Amino acid sequence: MQILDFQIKPLIYNALNEDIKWGDITTDAVLSEKNNPVMNCEVIAKRACTVCGLNIFSKVFEIVTKNDYAIDFYCSEGEKIDAMQKVLHLKAKAGDILYGERTALNFLQHLSGIATASSIASGELRGLKTKILDTRKTIPGLRLLQKYAVKIGGGENHRFDLSSGILIKDNHIKLAGGVKEAIGAVKKKYSGFNFKIEIETSCLAEVREAVTAGAEIIMLDNMKIDTMKKAVKIINNAALTEASGNMTVEKLRDIAVKTGVDYISMGSLTNSVMPADFSLNFVL
Repeated sequence: MQILDFQIKPLIYNALNEDIKWGDITTDAVLSEKNNPVMNCEVIAKRACTVCGLNIFSKVFEIVTKNDYAIDFYCSEGEKIDAMQKVLHLKAKAGDILYGERTALNFLQHLSGIATASSIASGELRGLKTKILDTRKTIPGLRLLQKYAVKIGGGENHRFDLSSGILIKDNHIKLAGGVKEAIGAVKKKYSGFNFKIEIETSCLAEVREAVTAGAEIIMLDNMKIDTMKKAVKIINNAALTEASGNMTVEKLRDIAVKTGVDYISMGSLTNSVMPADFSLNFVL
């Protein structure tokens, strides 16, 4: 998954504007135009993680320094690193480093936190056919970066937005008058389009209706393991299956082994993840 400059830079400009809208009054007091030396600094991981966001970190200083900086990475995107391991070396004017430090670290810490959670979750399913999916439960404005971090960590992306995939949820079913009616309406509207039809189900009766109506992906939402196991048997490879609803790392392997679902989706990968922890220090 590639993220282009025109997608990244508006996010960075917004973040910088949020943090240094009127400047850095502390740095401006300590330094001056005549006393703003070029400094070296290092970023160190304070605990083990999967690194994500190195390019974005660099882009922050490309903007802040007007491209007057040098950066060397000691690890690569997606690499698992240990606590106290050096991540990168940065050389720039002291004022520029202090202006961009928090914004750059915020991106790096948040995305590395997601990549780490994705890596841990994916690791729980190693050797099984079941794959981890993210959701649209993302921080407004950061979805592209968050889904990128999920991929870096080894997870897979569910639909990016409401126009990139069909997912019939419980409220759609209520509005349409039932599972059969909802799937029928979607098929009629998008006949000839290459959209897979996914539908959310909450009980075995809805699963049977979804299979009969021709759903291509059936989400098993908030079902117990025994119920999901019965649902997968009913579906019998007529559609892909996705387990969803309050998923935790501790549950993943048990659900995958006992039910045989194709996917497990986790909103917690993006909506409540613990950030990684990095420090940036001058090297004197």
